[in-house]
Amino acid sequence: MTEDQIIAFCDALPGATREQPFGPEAEVWKLGGKIFAILALGQGRVSLKCPDPAFAEMLIETGRATRAPYLPRGGWIALPASDPDLAHRLTESHATIRASLPRRLRDSLG
Repeated sequence: MTEDQIIAFCDALPGATREQPFGPEAEVWKLGGKIFAILALGQGRVSLKCPDPAFAEMLIETGRATRAPYLPRGGWIALPASDPDLAHRLTESHATIRASLPRRLRDSLG
């Protein structure tokens, strides 16, 4: 995916908001105030949350992903923008963060 495609995809996810809290070099998407994706502009890398930390470790160990810079280990990975499963992983990350939100907040997101 190109950066423009990633931006359009993440912007279209239900309840997603885009911010630049780390400066203009990173687009950050949040759901209910919690980060679910970070696009490092010009670096071809997207950081996101996997639903299962063991699966995240497997992706890292097999070379499909790297550790997400500046984020905790608990399931956060960085994928190249060219990864064929990126859209699926972004959707999973969104769903993982959504599931962690309080029910009232989840329900208000549509």
